[in-house]
Amino acid sequence: MKRAASCSVVLCVSLSFFAHSSVAAPTAKAVVYKVGVATRPFTPAEPFDWRGAKTHTLITDIWYPAEANALEMPQWIGPADSPFASAGKAAPDAPIIAAPAKFPLILLSHGTGGSSKMMAWLGTALASHGFIAAAVNHPGNNSLEDYTPQGFSLWWERASDLSVLLDQILADSTFGAHIDAKRVGAAGFSLGGFTVIEIAGGIGELSRYQEFCKSPKADRMCGDPPEFPGLSAKVAALARSDAAMQAALLDAAKSHRDPRIRAVFAMAPALGPAFSPESLAKINIPVQIVAGASDTVVPIETSAKFFASKIPGAQLTVYQAVGHYTFLATCQELGDRTRPELCVDQAGILRNEIHAQTATMAFHFFETNLK
Repeated sequence: MKRAASCSVVLCVSLSFFAHSSVAAPTAKAVVYKVGVATRPFTPAEPFDWRGAKTHTLITDIWYPAEANALEMPQWIGPADSPFASAGKAAPDAPIIAAPAKFPLILLSHGTGGSSKMMAWLGTALASHGFIAAAVNHPGNNSLEDYTPQGFSLWWERASDLSVLLDQILADSTFGAHIDAKRVGAAGFSLGGFTVIEIAGGIGELSRYQEFCKSPKADRMCGDPPEFPGLSAKVAALARSDAAMQAALLDAAKSHRDPRIRAVFAMAPALGPAFSPESLAKINIPVQIVAGASDTVVPIETSAKFFASKIPGAQLTVYQAVGHYTFLATCQELGDRTRPELCVDQAGILRNEIHAQTATMAFHFFETNLK
């Protein structure tokens, strides 16, 4: 992977609805906490739309401030002797620190076909600054098991996953008592960015996206995702023949706003054309958007910039020469070799540096807006 870089090649541009101005990323305060990590198999009450997934559990990774004597060690995506990517450093199942008594909570949503551990770079950074961060694996749309057409097309159900996760973690015997339920935010990457905009009150519809893709405005988001060739045909067949799919499609036009979520941070958010401007205009919580100018997977004109222009008060930061998958976990040799399209950034881009800048931005955003 191209990891050597100079800071000067990354230009951050912050945009609001009315103005464009260059800004520097905020300076991170010193890391205060050791980081613990735990996994919880949360099982919601039925009925629940599992989107064709075999696993009927919301498998969730949780990063949190740990006791000062916790032993942090490298975490990996894949086997430790030949990992695909890094999942940061954390102490597995270390005791949560006793004081302060409660911490703000950030729910994390991965990109399409990804996994909760792909969000570890952000989860560990937030935990080191005094947050609990919980990343769910979305049913039918995560790399822990076979993908399903429903998991890849019923996008709005992901917001339901986050709401159920919030219910479950607040009731968890270990973490519930340590969460300040009045200080909850959400962050997501790509389709996870779509997810957090949904939970903020935006309404993204499959039919609206399909209309866009039939129009002269259609762009590179149209067509089957690389993770699921032939998806469109399978979704169309299910929409014609499957009663559960037909019922789920009707839910797309409903709001999935969770009023407990008080701020959202979206990284390279996808599927802007699926949202009605009217629904975005009704979002009344703080929204920060981060994207890369060289994103060839989710063009920023129709997604990141569109969201920033339609959501009241939304702020947008664009990194020059940064692509879509720079917001994924930093790959190791196996990832670089077998999935270069996900792992290898443009020459001069240091993925870990972009992660650090973005995590710092997220920390300051949530610290400011979850008071």
